[in-house]
Amino acid sequence: MYDVYKIREDFPVLKKVIYLDSAATSQKPLPVVKAMDEYFTEYCGPYGRGAHRLSKETTEKYEDAREAVASFLGVPPRNTIFTRNTTESINMVAYGLDWKRGDHVITSVMEHHSNLLPWMRLRKRGVEVTVVDADDYGVVHVKSIEDAITERTRLIAIGHVSNFFGSIQDVRAIARLAKRHGIKLLVDAAQSLGEMSYDFEASDCDFICAPGHKGLLGPQGTGILYVKDAEGLDPVFAGGGTVSKVTLEGFSFDEVPSRFEYGTPNIPGVIGLGRAVKYVEALGVDNIESHLKGLAKYCAKRLSEIPQVEVYGPEERGSLVSFNLKGLNPHDVAMILDEARKICVRSGAMCAQTALARLGISGAVRASFGCYTTKEEVEALASSIEMMAKTLT
Repeated sequence: MYDVYKIREDFPVLKKVIYLDSAATSQKPLPVVKAMDEYFTEYCGPYGRGAHRLSKETTEKYEDAREAVASFLGVPPRNTIFTRNTTESINMVAYGLDWKRGDHVITSVMEHHSNLLPWMRLRKRGVEVTVVDADDYGVVHVKSIEDAITERTRLIAIGHVSNFFGSIQDVRAIARLAKRHGIKLLVDAAQSLGEMSYDFEASDCDFICAPGHKGLLGPQGTGILYVKDAEGLDPVFAGGGTVSKVTLEGFSFDEVPSRFEYGTPNIPGVIGLGRAVKYVEALGVDNIESHLKGLAKYCAKRLSEIPQVEVYGPEERGSLVSFNLKGLNPHDVAMILDEARKICVRSGAMCAQTALARLGISGAVRASFGCYTTKEEVEALASSIEMMAKTLT
């Protein structure tokens, strides 16, 4: 049985605030903090570059984390690359592929800036970029993507769950479409990994980009890039740890994943991420998904009952609800919630300006939930918004 109150014992900060900003970054459970602390206090050493015992143990723990993450994704460890965040992962694909002038990329108006700007920048290289529309609830219909395909389309880049609408895109259908046309597919799983059950391997995705610090409950500064076939992807950076041989005449890159992991990595972060993945697995992603969707549905319903509130997104959504309270700036709403009830929410454009512009708004308030969020906390948000709305009438 999913016991959210028992889970909360691993998150001490939740005794101080009502944290409803997990889509930005999650809180970290004590076992993850302990795993990182043990690295610093018991075996702190360099990764992959030493023969002494501390280096060996560090390297072993780091690779254990890679095994854990790859197993969680259901993909080979060799193809699982550690990065700093989703943004870096996406940029490594955008600048690592060998683009030709006239090549074509399809993405959507719903994307987080991190899955939009890297493709838009490719226009300077002569790459054509089509940004397909979505419906009023933030759903990108597969037919829209299919209609945008040309004979020069090389990549479709799509976010699994919108960080503003909470809408869930039909990645399975998009993957089938991409495979049918011989097009590579990149999935931005920033708002779904660790919170939704999904078989990425079965969908035959070419690239999976995700953060460690959101649904996976890992530390900030950790990211994941899964590459199905690394042969067609060049490293964006070169330096320590990426090469097998260097002479004055040139150098050769090391095997995957080393060729993509340049310099000294975030060793404690990756080790913490490995422990976090095991924590999520112990809770059960199916259990987490059911809990989060229940909270999101309840939150959207409660807020929709307030006449002055406009709620965005579809009924079937991920773990977040974006809304506006008529008569108040979203930043003011967020500050009042924090000062009056210690409720932490996100406000602003959510790094999704094109999605908001489609609705004719420049900002909103977003409540997002984690595996540790309770229904009582959602009710506290709704009742607070009700009180604020009454002061405006």
